[in-house]
Amino acid sequence: MSGRRARRRDVRLLIVVAVAWPAAIAAIVLPEAAPVLAAALGVTMIGLLFLARTRPEPARTVAVLVAVGCAVGAAVAVHVSSTLPSRGEATALLVDGGSAELTAIVVGKVDRYGDRWAFDAATVVIDGGQGAEARLSAPVQVIVSDPPDTVDVGARVRIRGTGQPLRPGDRAVSRVIADRIEVEAGPVGILETAAALRNGLSDVTAGLPAPASGLVAGLAVGDTSNVTTELDTRMQDASLSHLTAVSGANCALVVAIAFFAAAACGFGRRMRVVFALGALAGFVVLVTPEPSVVRAATMSAIAMLGILLGRVGAGVSLLSTAIIGALVLDPWLALSLGFALSASATAALLLLAGPLAAGLERWLPTPLAIALSVPVAAQLACGPLLVLLTPSIPVYGVIANLLAAPAAPIATIVGLAACLLSGVPLLGAGLATLAWVPAAWITGVANVFATLPGALLPWWSGPVGLLVLLGAGGAVAGVLMGRARRTSATVLALLCAVLIAMGPVSRMVDRTRVPASWSIAACAVGQGDALLIRSAEHIALVDTGPDEASLGRCLDRFGIEKIDLLVLTHFDLDHAGGAATVIGDVATVLHGPVADPDDDALLAAFESAGAALHAVKPGTSGPLGDATWRALWPSADTPPGNDASVVIEVSGGGLPRTLFLGDLAARPQARVAGALSGTYDVVKVAHHGSADQYPPVYTNVQPRLALVTVGENTHGHPRDETLKVLEAAGASIARTDTEGDIAVWTDGGALNIWRSRPLPGVGADR
Repeated sequence: MSGRRARRRDVRLLIVVAVAWPAAIAAIVLPEAAPVLAAALGVTMIGLLFLARTRPEPARTVAVLVAVGCAVGAAVAVHVSSTLPSRGEATALLVDGGSAELTAIVVGKVDRYGDRWAFDAATVVIDGGQGAEARLSAPVQVIVSDPPDTVDVGARVRIRGTGQPLRPGDRAVSRVIADRIEVEAGPVGILETAAALRNGLSDVTAGLPAPASGLVAGLAVGDTSNVTTELDTRMQDASLSHLTAVSGANCALVVAIAFFAAAACGFGRRMRVVFALGALAGFVVLVTPEPSVVRAATMSAIAMLGILLGRVGAGVSLLSTAIIGALVLDPWLALSLGFALSASATAALLLLAGPLAAGLERWLPTPLAIALSVPVAAQLACGPLLVLLTPSIPVYGVIANLLAAPAAPIATIVGLAACLLSGVPLLGAGLATLAWVPAAWITGVANVFATLPGALLPWWSGPVGLLVLLGAGGAVAGVLMGRARRTSATVLALLCAVLIAMGPVSRMVDRTRVPASWSIAACAVGQGDALLIRSAEHIALVDTGPDEASLGRCLDRFGIEKIDLLVLTHFDLDHAGGAATVIGDVATVLHGPVADPDDDALLAAFESAGAALHAVKPGTSGPLGDATWRALWPSADTPPGNDASVVIEVSGGGLPRTLFLGDLAARPQARVAGALSGTYDVVKVAHHGSADQYPPVYTNVQPRLALVTVGENTHGHPRDETLKVLEAAGASIARTDTEGDIAVWTDGGALNIWRSRPLPGVGADR
């Protein structure tokens, strides 16, 4: 009984978290209402405390815990309220589309952001133009194509760029698309030392075989800047990307090593705790305080405090206290998916791993049952949150994590040692080489399991996907733990039936919806391009969209297995991010100018898989079945990027004459216009319908249909002025954000359109 009572006490603080976390979300999503929310929660807290005096147990305890949750929520709301003046003024200066210059301190490490780079900064001075200047501190997210090498945490930078608004609830008041960044001063003090150590680790791993060399820093200090895009995708598909997010395991290793090192030196309990806390603080500075690090570090610090006081708390109590403290200090963690994943995974290990291991022992040897219980618990807890990012489930995630688990702590410890000793000749490089070995093993595991057939199971997206997977996970846990076995098995059987209906049966039914005579198709792949051309059963694909899952779904719908011609208009993520889906299935690749080694590596992957590579020049042409394609752009003097997008036209063989404009801006569109003659049936609108257009292109070619490839809920695209230009040119407009996959074909001179999401009152065909 005493053990049961202890466990009950251990989970009590979860009630506080359950009240405080939604309150924090409300405060940051509706910041103007935060003062009212704080007052309401304060009144509720007082009322509950008075009510608790007259209630028997356990109602009294529950009322007190809810009152504490209200108090925490009120503290969070007060914190948010205190930031309203500075955040409001900064938002007014960094208006949407407005040009601004600002001086800021870099507070987050530089990470990949699609095909660009991003970092968090805190403003010092904002110059919104026209004399509007203010000295204030507000968080901003900075997006830049090529950041200076000296941009690091603690650096003072001068930024010129364009401000864009963000959603309510985001920590940053604005996203600044930087045109220019100047480093006025580098990091100083301990931040300078931390930056030097991180850079030193990058230096000593640079000469090791790729791509595992870039993974060493990710495993040791969470620095993923040298992880290739391909490896990053493979890690996600194999459910291993969490290994490069510094969290509880890393903090626990650092604290344990420091604690026992102090013990080995003969220090007493107090000095051991002080030594461990010092090491933890240094580690947080080294890896930068990301959400998972904040949660893990807070939890470790509370555990050390418990040791110092001689009262070692239970795991769930520590986790709950860490979450509460983190939310009060940084309310915007409430909507951080990284923070939620970190907290969920830790809670699952504390609450689920033990019962799962006991259940698995009925079928497996005890050591294997214990080893499996950890990744299974983490997958069950994190899977529902991850489908909010990508609506798919890594089928082999548990096995991949089981195989990678022994290597991860070795790579972390040895890699961290290499980082700290990177400046010592031979020793730093030697340790980095040793850390490369487990990193290479993890890389191999990711490559194998991400490329196996059926590696990703398509799933529902959004809240529906979260709730369905949450229910499925509960049923799986029930079966494995031997609780409510019959009910759980019934739920799983029903889910399997639904998945079969969603999978093979759904695909067969879905293919029957697609018109057999389609010639041109635009895939709904989110904010990106992926367009199909078919003539005499020969297939061309223009760009691959931003990710593999979306492209794979579209190719499956249209029954595409082999691609005769792939046109990579340029190498931005929203045009080439899904390329891995078709590597090995492409005969010929047409491409524009390459910008960096990643572009060369992608082309090399196609070539090694048997594709012929051809750099496009204006006038290049060739057959596609009974049709003909011709390249119109880029010119030889155009540097890589959007304005060097490959522009092609296709005609003949019964196809509607079609023009594909890539992501061209107005100036290169004007140059392309001179090479155009006659009218077109279909035009793929440039750059997702952005405002930077050259209207005569559209008015001169008089398209019957304008295809706009744009993602759902994407700010700023397509622009109203662009839609007006297209309508003035006499074009009907079809958009992938509202109409889904779109297919076009001609029949007796009539242009027919099919949509996977029929418009109200129009239907699938027009």
